[in-house]
Order: sequence, then C-alpha cells, then structure tokens
Amino acid sequence: MPMSAIYFQSEARSADGLHRSGNEDSAFVSGRLIAVADGMGGHAGGEVASRIAIQTLQRLSPVLTNSEIDADSIEDLLLNSLFTIDVEIGEYVDEAIELRGMGTTLTALLVVENNVALLHVGDSRCYRLRGNNLEQLSNDHTVIQELLDQGAISQSEVADHPQRSVLTQALMGHGTVVPVLQMYEAKENDRFLLCSDGLSSVLTEKEIKMLLKKSDKADALKALIDATYINDAPDNVTIIIADITSDEITTNQLLGAAQ
Repeated sequence: MPMSAIYFQSEARSADGLHRSGNEDSAFVSGRLIAVADGMGGHAGGEVASRIAIQTLQRLSPVLTNSEIDADSIEDLLLNSLFTIDVEIGEYVDEAIELRGMGTTLTALLVVENNVALLHVGDSRCYRLRGNNLEQLSNDHTVIQELLDQGAISQSEVADHPQRSVLTQALMGHGTVVPVLQMYEAKENDRFLLCSDGLSSVLTEKEIKMLLKKSDKADALKALIDATYINDAPDNVTIIIADITSDEITTNQLLGAAQ
C-alpha cells in the first residue's frame, strides 16, 4: 500500500554566530520543500547571494510542489532552479561590480511522491537520521573532500588543513555549476537535518547525532545551536530539522538573510 502524501514537519533557526557582524545564511521552510544556503564573498555579497538562492526557491515552490506534475518533470524543474539562481546571481554581479566573487552554497530537500530529492551545491550538508543510524547524504564540494576521496589526506589532517573551507563548486553566476540531484526513499519517522557548515565544521558527526536524537525537534535544535556557541560559534549557523509526517503542513517561512 503506498504511503499517503508526505510532508516535512520542521523546526528551523538561523543564528549569527559569535564572530560575524551579520548573517550570510538564508533558509526556507515549507511543507514539501526545505533549503539552506550559506553565502560567501564578504558580508554584503554573501547575504545577497544566499537570499537570491532561497527567495528563488520560494518563488518556484508552488510549481515544484504541484502534485499534478509527474515526478520526472519535477526533478527537471528542481535541477533547472539551480541554473535560474546562478543566472540571477550573475545578473546581480554585473550590476554591482563590487560584489564580484560573491556566491552561495545551496542544499535543498523536496518531497517528490514518496521520495525526497536532494539538490546540492557546496558544503552545506544534509543528514538523515533513521532509527539509530545517522548518514550524511550530501557530498561536500570542497578541496578537502576531493583530497579525502583521492586518499591524499586522512580525516585527522582535515582540521588543520589550510584549504579546509575552499569550495570546488558554488553558485556564483559563472554558469559552470554541475548540479547533483539524488533521490532517497522517505520513511515515516525519518528525520532530516539541513545545516550550514557553521554546525558541521564545529561539531563532530557523533555529537550531531547525539543531539539530533532528542525526540523533541525544538529541543534538538536548541541543543545543536547551543553546542556551536559553547564551541565559540565562529560562523553563522543555520539548521533545519525536519521529520517526515503524513499530516499536512502549510508552513512557508524564510530565515536569515532571506527574510
């Protein structure tokens, strides 16, 4: 018997961190589409780039979540949203030369029938907690990850590596982005975590898992944010915790720089 329609029931927050003058992160939370974007390129630029990414997704969400459109078409539309964002960032930079070099990561989850589609560029992460198993579903587009994949460095060398935050892919308006779309089966009681690297570069996977397992999403969210602050919160931290539910969710919320 197919599962009835599924939704994300989410708790989300975007916090400034302790060493940033403003928030370059943006996020979007709705019943069937959630996303985190981490801007870069100086405060003004990062803020604009992440806002463009998230507001574009919000604008496209009525089409992306239209259950009358078949799954293949939805996947194409979701992939194409990346090119739309990239073009908009490029057009913005053409007008505001001083923001050249700005860009953003984007990690989004979309309900497609009984699956979730993960759209991902950069190093904001998507994790899935299923039972006692925490799995990182997204693959970082970073120099470090490429070195790890090649076996050129070990995990223990990551923390001190001079290039640990250098991205190999981001939405910068260059038209060079190679989108990745992965499909995952969604099960009742799955819990997803989307986060900027303000969380994942500060806490270990073990720490994230321990705090994410708190049954109450709001408690888990607070514990994760608090833990980054205890560790000096060097960056903005944006977190969405989303549980799969069959209850209809009608949230439509922007966070961070996209507000």
